[in-house]
Amino acid sequence: MRSKLHLAAATLAAAALLLSATGCEKLRARDNLNKGVQAFKSAKFPEAVEYFKVATDLDPDFPTARLYLATAYMSQYIPGAESPENVAMAKSAYDEFAKVLDKDPKNAVALASIASLFYHQKKFDDAETWYKKVIDADPNNKEAYYTLGVIAWGRTFPKRMEARAKLSMKPEDPGPIKDKKVREEIAAVNLPVVEEGLKNLEKAIEIDKEYDDAMAYMNLLHRERADLQEAADAYKKDIDAADSWVQKTLETKKIKNQRLEQKAGQGITME
Repeated sequence: MRSKLHLAAATLAAAALLLSATGCEKLRARDNLNKGVQAFKSAKFPEAVEYFKVATDLDPDFPTARLYLATAYMSQYIPGAESPENVAMAKSAYDEFAKVLDKDPKNAVALASIASLFYHQKKFDDAETWYKKVIDADPNNKEAYYTLGVIAWGRTFPKRMEARAKLSMKPEDPGPIKDKKVREEIAAVNLPVVEEGLKNLEKAIEIDKEYDDAMAYMNLLHRERADLQEAADAYKKDIDAADSWVQKTLETKKIKNQRLEQKAGQGITME
């Protein structure tokens, strides 16, 4: 009986020591997180990375530290730079965000960050896939819809301009594309992309009625579609819609600027 009691006591003591050690590691993890946050706020990103790495090593299931680590890597990534170091920085950011998603598949920050990372790397297929995941997790994410619209324009505009150039059509020349065969070939590829882009931008504006950036791309995508139209009246309808979105963009920017100026004026007090 006494041996059993001794065994139970020893087991409890070992468990207490283990819990104590685990608790200490968690405290140390949070201490390193706090130090990393301070470095991060001071834009000392390499230093912040080291603190966050220690925090995640001490507590692998510490999602806040993991998110900060991924974000600190991403903050050092320079879009467009192709050096091995820069590419490695992007991969490190992706890997850490992916670990967050392993634990929390709907984590909005991680999903949006990976989508943004691929977008800035001009990996538009991957970016589209991840922005759609963002929308699945957050159907009211206006930035995701907007960026899908931007990607649609980025895919279609170069092909249309190339086709115009081959036909000796200047960018400012009225459309639609004058050669029927060329127009139909471009339309077969571009038109579905344009239509999907317009739908995404419409959704972004539905979420935010004053989303002037999305309005600006509505203008651009209507011009893409106009150049692919068969009939002159359909072309004019899209051009008129594009012009209307230009006006809406300008009016919205003006309203928002006036609101900011009014708010700034209200902050001024007389002595």
